[in-house]
Amino acid sequence: MSGKMINGAVGMLQVLEEEGVDVIFGYPGGSVIPIYDALYDSKIKNILPRHEQGAAHAADGYARSTGRVGVCMATSGPGALNLVTGLANAYMDSVPMVAITGQVKRPLIGKDSFQEADTTGVTIPVTKHNYLVTNTAELVDICREAFYLARTGRPGPVLVDVPFDVSIGEVPWTERNIEGLDGYEEPKPVDDELIRRSADMIEQAKRPILMIGGGVVASGASEKLFELATKCNIGVVHTMMGKGAFPESHELSMGMPGMHGMAYASMALQNSDLMIVIGARFDDRITGALESFAPGAQVIHIDVDAAEIDKLRPAKVGICADAGDALAKLIAACKPRDKGPWEEQLFEWRRTHPLTYPTPDEGIAPQYIVEQLYELTGGNAIIATEVGQNQMWAAQYYKLEKPRRFLSSGGLGTMGYGFPAAIGAQVGNPGELVVDIAGDGSIQMNQQELTTASINKLPVKVVILNNSYLGMVRQWQEMFFDNRLSGVDLTGNPDFVKMAEAHGGVGLRCAEPDKVRETLEQGLEVNDKPVFMDFLVHKQENVFPFIPAGKSVDDIIMEQPENEK
Repeated sequence: MSGKMINGAVGMLQVLEEEGVDVIFGYPGGSVIPIYDALYDSKIKNILPRHEQGAAHAADGYARSTGRVGVCMATSGPGALNLVTGLANAYMDSVPMVAITGQVKRPLIGKDSFQEADTTGVTIPVTKHNYLVTNTAELVDICREAFYLARTGRPGPVLVDVPFDVSIGEVPWTERNIEGLDGYEEPKPVDDELIRRSADMIEQAKRPILMIGGGVVASGASEKLFELATKCNIGVVHTMMGKGAFPESHELSMGMPGMHGMAYASMALQNSDLMIVIGARFDDRITGALESFAPGAQVIHIDVDAAEIDKLRPAKVGICADAGDALAKLIAACKPRDKGPWEEQLFEWRRTHPLTYPTPDEGIAPQYIVEQLYELTGGNAIIATEVGQNQMWAAQYYKLEKPRRFLSSGGLGTMGYGFPAAIGAQVGNPGELVVDIAGDGSIQMNQQELTTASINKLPVKVVILNNSYLGMVRQWQEMFFDNRLSGVDLTGNPDFVKMAEAHGGVGLRCAEPDKVRETLEQGLEVNDKPVFMDFLVHKQENVFPFIPAGKSVDDIIMEQPENEK
């Protein structure tokens, strides 16, 4: 029911306040000036990035680390289009975000007007839903619906494109009624028969394994997962998105499987007779060749998105439900289960196939730096990563006990993600230690956000594993393209110490293994500005284990071949 008339921009911000938004990561421009004018009188804080892509990734990092919806904003045309990579990144990893973009006045749409772009058309493939607001009467409820859609079901980014004349015009204010929104769906109850069948399968299984993904984190179901795993003594492997959802120090934790995962985690999946998959999607980086992946295993697949069930691996039992709701019923239905020969085999694989790395003749072992960071922080930092070798070493060597403390671009593999995501996490978690583990290539994608961190006194720590290469591409060229290194040499990198100082941060450099801990300690002490720690690592160090793309665990490479060491 319509109520009083209100300015469009003011109404939008009132909806944001109603939804609990305390910060927007936004960059102003002509089409969003009315919204920024209203923001002047709002309780909501605007964090000004130095590039719109930084705004999107910061909103993403804020959302992943807090569990709340992240919000970013940009003007029409180039501003909105600069959000696209961040939206695609959030879409692939199921991150709840709302992007607000300005648009030219309604009469100018489709006329090739100044700073006009078909933002909704461009972003259809990379958003959960998007809107172009053409009816002022719908603005308030569209904004509410955007937040509802972003956070419910399988989370994801939602975009609201607002023409200039809508934001300056008068719109009707309506009372909040989420159940009355067009997009509202009544939550479906978990099917008790499917739960009973799942419990029977778990009881009968000889070699069960749990495979968990980001859906467990998104649903806040970590405690329920722990209860099921420990009640039934089932080993747990996690995808990169599921890292921290089960404590990695626990004896039942079997680590991360797949291309650069732990060998023992991949062996656990490959030799299981039952995979209980919760909130994970059988990504190719986990499965390798699908036809040879865990051939003797039946599958129970629990996922809030029905489209994921049977998409890549047929499920004996498929349960479309929130992970937490399904786990609660599964815990009650399952009988306690004792450890047996299978669990002893899992523990034996973990003992006999540990992560290892050589001590290089020159430079620092990058794995050692991550290990030292883990020891110094007790595993309690919020870790963001860039993409590439740095990302894999972070996933392998920094163990986590809690969810929402590992922020990494999984599905899209977006270089430049980690630093702005760490900024968003620091904004959302003041007082927490936030560290971005970066490569020297990836950190340069969004290094301009040093200014954002400095101005806002955000003490984000950046550990740069500097090998003067695009390391992961170099590794593939070395191993599969006859070492024909093409386009990967980063000789001529900027001085990262001076770079940090030029933007108002702190820069440190370390070239010796025996100075690693001292450098980390010095950087971790800074509490009012960003820190770049530039570690000169071994240039040819590669990530192992390594299951080549399209291969199976039988083809795993555990270490650098002798003739290439």
